[in-house]
This record gives sequence, C-alpha cells and structure tokens, in this order.
Amino acid sequence: MNNPQVTLPTANSDEGLKRVIGVPALTLSIISGVIGAGIFALPAIVGTELGAFSVFTYIFCGILMAAIMLCYAEIGSRITTSGGSYAYVEAAFGEFAGYIINWMYFFGWGIIGSAALMNIIADSLNVLFPVFSSPLIRGGFFLILTVFMILINVFGAKQGVGAVKIITIIKLLPLLGIIIFGFSEVNTANLRMEHLPSFRSFADTTLILFFAFAGFETSLGASGEIKNPKRAVPLSICIAGIVVLIVYMLLQTVTQGVLGGQMYLFKNAPLAAVADKIIGPIGATILLFCAALSCFGNVTLDILCTPRSLFAGAKDGLFPQFLARVHPKYATPYLAVITYGLLIFIFSISGGFQQLAVMASAIILIIYLAVILATVKLRKKKMEGDENLFKAPGGWATPLIGIGAILWILTGLGRWEIMSTLIFIAAICVIYFLTRWVKQKNAFAGILK
Repeated sequence: MNNPQVTLPTANSDEGLKRVIGVPALTLSIISGVIGAGIFALPAIVGTELGAFSVFTYIFCGILMAAIMLCYAEIGSRITTSGGSYAYVEAAFGEFAGYIINWMYFFGWGIIGSAALMNIIADSLNVLFPVFSSPLIRGGFFLILTVFMILINVFGAKQGVGAVKIITIIKLLPLLGIIIFGFSEVNTANLRMEHLPSFRSFADTTLILFFAFAGFETSLGASGEIKNPKRAVPLSICIAGIVVLIVYMLLQTVTQGVLGGQMYLFKNAPLAAVADKIIGPIGATILLFCAALSCFGNVTLDILCTPRSLFAGAKDGLFPQFLARVHPKYATPYLAVITYGLLIFIFSISGGFQQLAVMASAIILIIYLAVILATVKLRKKKMEGDENLFKAPGGWATPLIGIGAILWILTGLGRWEIMSTLIFIAAICVIYFLTRWVKQKNAFAGILK
C-alpha cells in the first residue's frame, strides 16, 4: 500500500539564516569535531585490553559509524532546518521525543563529555607534575580552569572563537607528526595477535572507544546555514568519516607498534610516550601539553556554544527564565554560560576519564539510535522531490546494522550506568510535563484576564 505524501520541515523560511557553509567547510568542521581530545588517551585503554586486536576495534567502530553517518546523511537531506539530531527526531516522532533527545544531548553528551575531557587535562599534566594525582589539587585546578573558561566566554564570543581556532591547529599537527614519523619506530612483533579477546571485553572496550568517534553530528546543528544541504550533508559526512577512520587506525597502529606490551604503563598519555620514542623527552612534553590544550579547547568551545541553546530554550520557556538574561555590557548570555560551566566542574570532580567517557558514549549511542529509527520512519513517507534525495546505500541493511550494533554495544553497560540513564530520562519526562502544565496554566490565566 502506498503511503500518502506528507510535508516535512525540510526548510524553514522563518529562520532568517543565510546558507553560506559549503562542502569543504562542513567537511573540515566535521573532521575537527570528531578528532578531539579523547584520542590522546584512548589508544592505551584499547591497546591494554585488546592488544594487537585493537586495530580491528577501530574497524568495527568505523563500520558502525558508517551506518550511523549514512542514516544521518539520509535524514539530513530530508530535514534541512537547524537543530541536528533534535530536529530529526522531532520531525519523525514529535515534540516530546525531540525534547528528550535535546536534553540528553545537552546534559549527557555535552556536560559529561566535557567533564571527561577535563580529566584528560589533569591526567596529561600528572605525567609531568605528579601533584595532580591528589584529588584536592585536581579539584582546585578544575575550578580555576572552569572560572577561566567562563570568563573568556562571558567577555564575548569573539574571544572564545579566536582561542578555539588556534587550539584546533595545535591539536591536529602533533597527531599528523606521530603518524608520519612514528612508523620508523614500529616493532612489527607488537602487531602480532596472540589470542582473540572475549566478546564481553570487545563490547566493553568498544563502548569506551566510541567516545572518540562521536561528535560529527554537532556540525549538522547548523543545517539551516548549509548551501545545498541535500548534496553537501551526505558528501561531507562520507568524506569526513573516511578521513577520521584512516587517521585513527594509523594512530592506533603506530601506538601499538611502538609501545606493545608496555601500553599499560602509559595509560594516561600513550601518544606522549610514542613522541618520546620518536624525538625524546621534549617530544613527550610537547604532546602532553598539546593533549591538555586540545581538551581545554574542546571544553572552551562547548562552553561557548551549548549555553546559547540554554539561552534560546529559556527565552522559549523551556528552561528557567534567569538563563535568558544578557550581560548589559558584553551582550552575552552570562548566566547560561556560568551555569553550564559550573555543571561541567561538578561532574569533572565526580569521576575519572574512563568512567565519564563510558557514560557519555552510552548517551550519544542512544541519541544515534533515535536518529536511525527516525530515518527508518521518514523513509516510509513520500516527500516532494523524493527522487532527488540521498538514500543510504544498502537498503534496509544499513539502518539494521546500526541498530543491532548499538544495542549490542549497550549491553556493555553496567547496572549503575543503566540505572543512571533510566533515572535521567525519567527526570526529563517529569520536567517536560511540568513545563507544559505551567505553560498551559499561564496561557489559561492570560485568557481569563
């Protein structure tokens, strides 16, 4: 039976945004968003657990990300308004589902993910300055960093963007240097597989590793400003995905080949250890500071961008009204920035990188699962110009691979992570219905007046 033709929010003429982002800019933005600070620490965690088999874990994550990215590319060619994951899920399942996804992304991925990166900063510096192993020192350091990043973004977006641009360049150059010069130090014996890991170990490690692959969808939040999104979104996602997978596999191969069985000795800063092998102690020091600076840049960018969503939500009545206040001098949503920064600080002192990365990965996987299901639902609906829209190759196999892989990886969650996630989702539902009740009550009161 044919489905009736429906009209989806593929474009929003009321957004008032100019479509100025082309394929090169969007591709670079996605690459920069994915190749973040987590890759400075994750090769040791993966290598310690899986040995030489770790390279295949990247391939598995790459296949999963390919399925997810292709679904994003398909739905991104249909829904071209701003909002990314939130807009896609809302278009398929309505306001309530979109609201849950928006909160999960803001809190579960944004705050917890940034808190995990804060711990990489301390772990990297701890290699040079052992004093950072003290919880009190780490807490004080996190507080100073948080206050500094808040001040940068309260004083103006221009300052925050300028800092992030410089840090992005500093972040990528040493990674390329390790790939180019590291192969000369590789011992092929370290790349031989002695045994296969258990499925449980593989699933648990993949859940942690996925932290390094997530983030490509952030750039799609600006869908309302992308030129010819029906072409640009799929093309940019495919190019960026291939580049990221190649870079990650090369980094893991070099790290595994150089460190081998000694990987566990450098769990906080494996790439710095590789740099030490290449050019000596100065190389390790440079990599450690680059890792810390990269994390600082990622968190600074998060504190720059995400509070704007809080600000917009507060103006729409979704969040407390005080978050909508603008600084009288600097014209920034200063209370939203301060609130968001302090939440990152609180979570940064509540756990280490690995624990926080597992939680953030679980949240983003659930978001990806919702987007894949949205893609499946919207694929069944006829749209005007449907024949010109991008459709993920592989037919129904592509979304099914994504759904199956995500559900399997999520089996690696412990009881605490499962309960925390369910409680969080339940709290979001309560907030949603309370907000609707208050808005309806105020609207009714306005009518009576």
